[in-house]
Amino acid sequence: MTSPTSPAGPAGAGRACPPPRPPDTRRPPAFSYPEVGATAPAEGLPSAGAAAPSKGLPSGYAHLRHRTFVGRGRDVFDAAAAAVTTWRMHRESGARVHAEAERAAPGARLRVAVGVGRLEYAVPCEVVWAAYGGTRTGFAYGTLEGHPESGEESFVVTLDPDGSVWFTVTAFSRPARWYTRAAGPVVPVLQRWYARRLGCAVRRLAKNR
Repeated sequence: MTSPTSPAGPAGAGRACPPPRPPDTRRPPAFSYPEVGATAPAEGLPSAGAAAPSKGLPSGYAHLRHRTFVGRGRDVFDAAAAAVTTWRMHRESGARVHAEAERAAPGARLRVAVGVGRLEYAVPCEVVWAAYGGTRTGFAYGTLEGHPESGEESFVVTLDPDGSVWFTVTAFSRPARWYTRAAGPVVPVLQRWYARRLGCAVRRLAKNR
């Protein structure tokens, strides 16, 4: 009887089975900073009307806190919260978002990009925390390996008892690449400019709900 693995066996039967593929040892990018979750307050989200989380941001980083008045009323809050957590805020500001999820959720990874085609420049992030509440909604993402900065940034919409709606950006960061280190004081200026731009985007989206 002819062995099925011999050259005289059925067509193709004499071909040696390919060796099993080695396991993929590549690990996904990790957070590029140790203080993951530091933008979250000790309890819940920032209290209504608060410009910053209740616990301090880690030392050794540049800190950013910026508030924008969005408008008044429940409808404005709901529209602003949806704009922030579904990436519309970023897209309205001129950035493109390639995200794993349609709205912010812990563990969701995304790339925030500017430019087009071969000139597109995208930076990797992962959502650290997200919270959805009746008067406070927001999330934070942290930088992953490969990002030119190291740190974390949160985006929170609050509805005050008097009906006023605020959007707050809180961040801590430091350079992670030679070119961001070389840019020196220019980077914080650009970050503050972008925080203002995001605030304007949220206000515009809430107004045109």
